[in-house]
Amino acid sequence: MRPLTEPQIRTSFVNCTKGEASRLHVPRDLPGQPWDDLDFLGWRDPKAPDRAYLVAERDGGPVGVALRLVTARHGHQRRSMCSLCLTTHTGSGVALVSARRRRGEADSVGAYVCADLACPLYVRGRRKPEFGERLEESLTLDEQVDRMTANLHAFLDRVA
Repeated sequence: MRPLTEPQIRTSFVNCTKGEASRLHVPRDLPGQPWDDLDFLGWRDPKAPDRAYLVAERDGGPVGVALRLVTARHGHQRRSMCSLCLTTHTGSGVALVSARRRRGEADSVGAYVCADLACPLYVRGRRKPEFGERLEESLTLDEQVDRMTANLHAFLDRVA
């Protein structure tokens, strides 16, 4: 993913107003992000734990989506799988996210994703789930990244 600036991120959101986008928390460490290892930038709002944001490249530009999270409160024995990267987590490592459809539309769409939105890092082995695991696969790393990106784009298509 190409590095993004704060103004690029703020103007990329498709499912919130300009005012909401101007007030949302953007990570302060944008230059320090591992851009070469990211297929999308995802982060949780430190001031509002039920809010998260995701920005991905689509059609040559960034597309941002504001998300609401519902973290499951399961014990460490229960496993859940992220629908984007297929990493399994125990406990609250997977969250149900919902995104309002494009501005002005009333309904929303949802998906189960890694609660920390670090899917690209899990796929590449740069981050390990605290109590879960990545299943052994016969797919190459490039094929796994392509699958995760396709899953992400399918979610974004449902939002837009």
